[in-house]
Amino acid sequence: MAHAVEAVVVSAMRIGALTIWTAVTCGVVLAPACASAEEGFDTEHIFGFMIGTDVGNPGEREFQTQTTGRFGKGGGTYRALAQEVEIEVVPLPNFRVEVGGTASLHDITGVPDIDDRRQFNFQGASLDLRYRLLDREHAPFGLTVAAELHGDRIDETSGAKGRMYGTDFTLAFDRELIPNFVIGALNLIYQPEWARFEVAGLSEKSSTIGAAFAGLVRVRPNMLLGGELRYFRQYEGIGLGEFSGQALFVGPTAYFQLSERSRLTLSWSMQAWGRPAGSGANLDLVNFERHQARLVFGVNF
Repeated sequence: MAHAVEAVVVSAMRIGALTIWTAVTCGVVLAPACASAEEGFDTEHIFGFMIGTDVGNPGEREFQTQTTGRFGKGGGTYRALAQEVEIEVVPLPNFRVEVGGTASLHDITGVPDIDDRRQFNFQGASLDLRYRLLDREHAPFGLTVAAELHGDRIDETSGAKGRMYGTDFTLAFDRELIPNFVIGALNLIYQPEWARFEVAGLSEKSSTIGAAFAGLVRVRPNMLLGGELRYFRQYEGIGLGEFSGQALFVGPTAYFQLSERSRLTLSWSMQAWGRPAGSGANLDLVNFERHQARLVFGVNF
């Protein structure tokens, strides 16, 4: 039975990887075929790991799938894949609501301080609220405040069972640096987390703060290319207590407007520098991963 479960998990991971590369190929092929580009930028979905300040127009509804992969720890084999399905609605001007559910795959072998496991589980649910305070068309820059609340039964890093709660607070800024050609964005992030693990009965509290910058260039009417740079500091306790580690991620982002109603965003980040507390290492593979990748597909309905 254990071998059968292991085979299913490994096969699912391979299927997920094939799906990602198929979507990449379709995006590259279909993007040039789109009829025409919209004036200016709609920054709601063009970034991978970051968010823009646009929230959509009242009455809009969207279905979105988001696949996030995290790979590489301080030793052994570490692969984690999260698949989130989301519904977004805009009930009022400048206000967006999103609800989602996430399933996760973990393939972990020989990683220090993390139990070996190969498993597939329903992870949890989330509620994302965004309100735009400034519209960059009528102000020097766009400004949106966002809060994503999530409750999980599976720890996203270790795959251990328990009860996990957290909120991701983001202050997002963006501005067209060159009208209809270059867009820049800045995110300021605070993420408090609470966790109680089922087997050990241990409780943990942690918090992460960060700053992220992105720049994208319109290389074709419906295709944007650029990159994201993200810096994080992690602490014990939700009030930024004892310092745990820090990491800097850098990587490319691509956005394709596949049709009038569908879109695809691809992003990959590599930990370029980091340091866990009390160590002279050049990477923090205790609190963060070596590589992170994300694929987002969405459609209006």
